[in-house]
Amino acid sequence: MVQPITVSTLSSHIAQILERDELLRDLWVTGEVSNWKRAASGHIYFSIKDSGATIGAVMWRNSAVGHSWLPDNGDQIIAHGYVGLYPERGSYQLYVNRIQPAGRGQLYARFEALKAALADQGLFAQERKRPLVSVPQRIGIITSADAAALRDILRVLAARWPLVDVLLFPTLVQGVDAPRQIVQALAAAHHYSTTTAALDTIILARGGGSIEDLWAFNDEAVAYAVAQSAIPVIAGVGHETDFTIVDFVADFRAPTPSAAAAAAVPDRTEISDQLRQRQRLLLEGAFRQIDVAQQHISQLQGRLRRIAPQRQLDQRRQRLTDRTERLHNDYRYHLHNFRQQLTSATARLQALNPHSIL
Repeated sequence: MVQPITVSTLSSHIAQILERDELLRDLWVTGEVSNWKRAASGHIYFSIKDSGATIGAVMWRNSAVGHSWLPDNGDQIIAHGYVGLYPERGSYQLYVNRIQPAGRGQLYARFEALKAALADQGLFAQERKRPLVSVPQRIGIITSADAAALRDILRVLAARWPLVDVLLFPTLVQGVDAPRQIVQALAAAHHYSTTTAALDTIILARGGGSIEDLWAFNDEAVAYAVAQSAIPVIAGVGHETDFTIVDFVADFRAPTPSAAAAAAVPDRTEISDQLRQRQRLLLEGAFRQIDVAQQHISQLQGRLRRIAPQRQLDQRRQRLTDRTERLHNDYRYHLHNFRQQLTSATARLQALNPHSIL
């Protein structure tokens, strides 16, 4: 009789066989997702099936957090990992470290469905988009703290308009936790704006990547958070050919993070040129007004010379003197006549006085 072995020994032997098989150590498996469940620990448990078989699968949290897109039940996927034994249940399962849709069609279908739903709600309407502040004092940036996108944004802001204050609200921009963190970062930016110092603009950005990498910016909760923002939002996600739901909801869509920074602030070189141009126009206008005033003064001086006001004044003074003299002469003449008439009348009265006759 063959010596019996323990269950643990058998399980260990089977596990070693699985580990030595090169095919099972590194493989891609395609099938339909079912029994999808994300535990409180962040680990994900599910099954992959086709018409003939089913295999259990697990994705540990440290692998799951790196995925912006994760499937739902019924999705066709391609999963990468290795096959190992789960001793407690005596069953083998697929330990998944990467997962992607089996063809981009599913992702695009989801994208278009959400896009249509949000468009019907008016979230893409041009009339609800707010104009950007032309010369902002303070800008909030929502992106990863160690991303190249942040360095690009800061470089452009410093070159174009170094006077602007910049505040970073860091967040994951990829992975299963990214949508929640982006929404939280938007809320933090609004809290800062209302309680500490007003933000004029928010830049929401990340660098380029695949549709799966950018999937956090196609999240419905993120779209609503951007649409409800009281502060104008500039979306600078991916490259010029990349489009996400956030691009349609944001107040301004920039093709890259660098372009988002350029759209957020004026160019100091252009401002300097504009100021010099305005200064030149002001000086030209002032000189024109001075020329017009000088011409007007010259015309007035000519008119003054023609009408000779001093001569006219002298003539009027002479006429006044003459008339005054004539008035005095007339007064003296009439006074003399009056006195003569008074003397004559007095003499006649004396002659007729009865006392004088007696």
